[in-house]
Amino acid sequence: MSSGAHTALTSDVLASLKSIAKNIRKKIIQQVTWAGCGHPGGSLSATDLLTTLYFRKLRHDSSRPNWEDRDRFVLSKGHCTPLLYALLSEAGYFPESLLSTFRKINSKLQGHPEKDYLPGVEMSTGALGQGLSIAHGMALGLKLSQSPGRVFVLMGDGEIQEGMIWEAAMSAGHYKTENLVAIVDLNGQQIDGFTQDIMNVLPVGEKFKAFGWDVQEIDGHDLSAIDAALDRAISVTGKPAIIVAKTIKGKGVSYMEGVIKYHGVAPTPELAEQALQEIEDAE
Repeated sequence: MSSGAHTALTSDVLASLKSIAKNIRKKIIQQVTWAGCGHPGGSLSATDLLTTLYFRKLRHDSSRPNWEDRDRFVLSKGHCTPLLYALLSEAGYFPESLLSTFRKINSKLQGHPEKDYLPGVEMSTGALGQGLSIAHGMALGLKLSQSPGRVFVLMGDGEIQEGMIWEAAMSAGHYKTENLVAIVDLNGQQIDGFTQDIMNVLPVGEKFKAFGWDVQEIDGHDLSAIDAALDRAISVTGKPAIIVAKTIKGKGVSYMEGVIKYHGVAPTPELAEQALQEIEDAE
């Protein structure tokens, strides 16, 4: 069940979200270019999803990163830190200048997130498949303590080939963990090919529905659709909620879109300039 009505985005709010998403995408490209390595493809595909989450729905406060009643976010596909770090810097958790240290020795911005290094990072992740279990445990703990906080978790579609994901899905459905919201970045690709060739995960929505989840399937680049889906997921009662978002790997950069190579390859400085210009010129 769900309750409450969604209020459509105004043109001003939509314009603001688009502007923030542009900044996030630029920061992703800059980080991986400065480092000469990293994961741009999956970071770009999930940018619209997490921009809407962080700047519209997530209850958090960068001046109080340990606020007890905050919502939590878990980056289950932990290699997509260029996106997470861009979001956290944009939200004021640390100075933007720190992004230039991405993946450098002794930097707080490592290739996978470390919760003891940076404010705003709720969990160290990187071993694929663990994030949903972690998020479910957090959500159960918050319920037991009667906290108003919710837990959001982002998974990759290649990642959900892991068996631990489905144990967590079954557990959350059984315990009716209504303060848990999962998002799947369904871009159809993983490091070694197309998910349908490596191990087909489709139909994702029907699988989670069978475990007792509220399921929505949306365009993961439509900011209005994302906003509405998050509203519904937050209002669901009696079960966990999941948003299965169809996305494009490398979204926003023409030569990266749908190209498996850019799962984990940084652009050259020349191609980075092209990417930054394309992002700036996009509507």
